[in-house]
Amino acid sequence: MCGIAGIFNRASGRPADPGVLRRMRETLWHRGPDDGGEHLDGNLGIAHRRLSIIDLGGGHQPLFNGDRTVAVVFNGEIYNYRELAMELVGAGHVFHTRSDTEVLVHGYEHWGEGMLERLRGMFAFALWDARDRSLLLARDRLGIKPLYYAVLPGGDLLFGSELKAITVNPAFPRALQPEAIEEYFAYGYIPEPRSVYRHAFKLPPGHCLRVHAGAPVAESRHYWDLTFQPDATLTFEDAAEALPGVLREAVAGHLASDVPVGAFLSGGVDSSAVVALMAELEGTPVHTASISFGEREFDEARYARCVAAQYATRHHEQRVAADDFGLVEPLAGLYDEPFADSSAMPTYRVCELARRHVKVVLSGDGGDETFAGYRRYAWYCREERVRSQLPIGLRRPFFGLLGRLYPKLDWAPRVLRARATFEALALDPVEGYFHSVSLVGAPQAQALFTPAFRRELGGYRAIEVLRRHARHAPEDPLSRVQYLDFKTYLPGDILTKVDRASMAHSLEVRVPVLDHRFVEWAAMLPPGLKWRRGEGKAVFKHAMASRLPHELLYRPKMGFAVPLATWFRDPLRERVHAALLGDVLGDTGWFSRHYLSHVVTEHDAGRRDYSALIWSLLMLEQVLRREGAMAPASPAAAVGA
Repeated sequence: MCGIAGIFNRASGRPADPGVLRRMRETLWHRGPDDGGEHLDGNLGIAHRRLSIIDLGGGHQPLFNGDRTVAVVFNGEIYNYRELAMELVGAGHVFHTRSDTEVLVHGYEHWGEGMLERLRGMFAFALWDARDRSLLLARDRLGIKPLYYAVLPGGDLLFGSELKAITVNPAFPRALQPEAIEEYFAYGYIPEPRSVYRHAFKLPPGHCLRVHAGAPVAESRHYWDLTFQPDATLTFEDAAEALPGVLREAVAGHLASDVPVGAFLSGGVDSSAVVALMAELEGTPVHTASISFGEREFDEARYARCVAAQYATRHHEQRVAADDFGLVEPLAGLYDEPFADSSAMPTYRVCELARRHVKVVLSGDGGDETFAGYRRYAWYCREERVRSQLPIGLRRPFFGLLGRLYPKLDWAPRVLRARATFEALALDPVEGYFHSVSLVGAPQAQALFTPAFRRELGGYRAIEVLRRHARHAPEDPLSRVQYLDFKTYLPGDILTKVDRASMAHSLEVRVPVLDHRFVEWAAMLPPGLKWRRGEGKAVFKHAMASRLPHELLYRPKMGFAVPLATWFRDPLRERVHAALLGDVLGDTGWFSRHYLSHVVTEHDAGRRDYSALIWSLLMLEQVLRREGAMAPASPAAAVGA
C-alpha cells in the first residue's frame, strides 16, 4: 500500500515545482514510510511514498518501462500480476523487478487502456506517457483505493491519494462546495465524484481519466460496471456448494505477499469466513485482531474468540473503553473532509492493534453489499411490494397524511415506528431508499439550513446522487438497492473509513470479498438466494455452515457501537456546546443558530437523541477549525438565521 501525488501543468505549461511536489508527497508519509521517490518531466511531476509488501528491494517508484517513456506511481496490489507478467514476457517484454507495479508499464505498452480490464486487484495509479505527453489516472472497480484530483482555475491538474496532498499545494483554491455540504448531511459522507472542495474531485470507482497537455480535461471514462444478471437455473444448494470454492480462490490470490499477512476478526460472518479460508490455505497460524467492548449487547469479541480457537489463530484482542473518545478531534485530520461514521474510532483502534503484529491484513468488508446482509434491504423490499400495488398518485396523499399524523417514536422498536414507514410508502422507489439511508431527512434539513444556504443550493438535493445511479440499476428491488450501495455507501463510507484508519498506521487492508470476479459471480445469483425466509446473506451462511458455528452465523447483526449519546451528555458536553453554539459553524451562514440551540437543549435533557446529527456537526466543525475557519465560497456566509 502506498501514497501517490502529482502535478500536471497541462494548461499553463509551467515546469512542475519540485519543492511543492515533495511537500505533497510528504503529506502521505504515513501511507508509505519505507521509501519515497519522484519524477519530473517539464510540466509534469509525479511522486510516491512506498509501503513495501511485494519485492521489498526492487519495487522503488516511480517505475519506468525500458526506454523510460512510460512512468507510473501506484497504490494498491495487482493479485494476478504473475499471470500478466508471464503473458507480457511471452510477447517480448523484459521485466527488471518482481514487483506487481512493473506489470502496469508493460501492460500499458502492450494493451493501452485495455490493460485496465485485465487487472485483478485494488489500485489507484497515475501513468505518464511522455510520447504523447498524457497522464492516465485510474481507480479499481469497487473503489477500494482512493484517488483525488483537482482542476485549478487556470486548467492545471493536481492529484493525490488523499485530499491533504492536494490542499498543501499553494495553488489550490480552498473554497468549499455547498452541494457537498448538502450531500454530507444526507449521507454522513460526501459521495463520489464530489469532495468538500469546489475544485477537487474523487475519481469514481471503475473509472479512468486521461489528460493531455494543452487539451481540456475530459470527463472520466467508466471502464467497468457491476451488472446483475441472475441465472434462474441456479438452485440454493448448488450456489451454496460452489460459493466456498469461488471465495477460497479469491482469498488465495489476496495472500500474495513478501511480508506476513493477518486478518481482522470481528466475530461477524464475513470476517470469520475469510479467516476460516485463510487457515485452510496457510501453513502457519494466522494472526487475527479483534476489538472488544464493555457492553455485552454490542460485543462480538466472544464470537471472534470462538473462531480463533477453532482455527488456532494467533489471536490479539484489545478492549475499547466506553470513554475512549480521544480520537474525536484527530479524526477530522485523518479524513480531510467531514466524515460522520463514528465507527471510524474502533476501526482506527483495531488497525492500531493489527499493525503491532503484521503489515497486511484481510478483512470481510463488502459481504453485506454482495450478499444483501443489511436489514434495511428487507424493509425496502417490503415497502416496494406495497408501492407496486398502488399508483403514486394515490400513495403520496394517503400515506403522506398518515405520516404527518402518526407520532414520531424514535425510541421505539422499528415495528412501532409506523410514521417512518408511512412516509416511505408515500415516495417513489428512489425516494424510499433515500428516506431509509438519510442521516438528515428533508424536514430536519429544512430546519437546520438557513434560507440563504438553501437559496444557494438552487433547489439541489442530495437524492440526485441516488437518482443518477438508479438510471443504471436493475429493476429487481433487492438488486437495485445493492447496486446503489455499491455506488455510494460502500466506496464513500465503508472503504473510505478502512483506508484512512489503516493507512494512518501504515497497514495494508485487503478485501477478498470484493474481488471483482467474486462480486460478479455473486451478482449472478437470483435475489431469492441472498434474502430467504427473512434471513439476509442466506446462501453465504448456508455455504459456510460446515466451517463456522451455527450460533455465529444465525445471530442478530452487530456493528462497531460507539456510545455517542452518552458522551455528548456528559464528558463531551462542553465540547458539543462550544462547537454547535460557537462561531466556527455559526459564521458560515449555513446553519440556523436557533435550531442548533434546540438540538443541544433537547439532547442534553434526554428528550431527543440527536447524537448522529451532533457527531456530523462536530466533524464538520473540526474540518473548518483545522482550516482556520476558512470562508465558504458562499453568499450565505454573510447571512445568519
